[in-house]
Amino acid sequence: MQLNSSNYLDVFRWISTENGRIKEWSWDNDTDTFPERYLLIETLEGDMKAEEFDWVIKGVGGEFYPCKHYIFEMTYEEVHE
Repeated sequence: MQLNSSNYLDVFRWISTENGRIKEWSWDNDTDTFPERYLLIETLEGDMKAEEFDWVIKGVGGEFYPCKHYIFEMTYEEVHE
């Protein structure tokens, strides 16, 4: 799921309901107050930051991790469930 200003709560809920762990987040539509938008996701490799327009991917073991949009576009394709 691609992370953006209109669906960040959906991504947050998706990770949380699938036993993923978000350790920290900073997101608000007021970019003057919160200039950096991100979710800090606990991954198998340690904590990783998912920023706006990154993709959040669920791995085969149920783990979540962020992927930069340009890497996703070269490597993966979106799946609609």
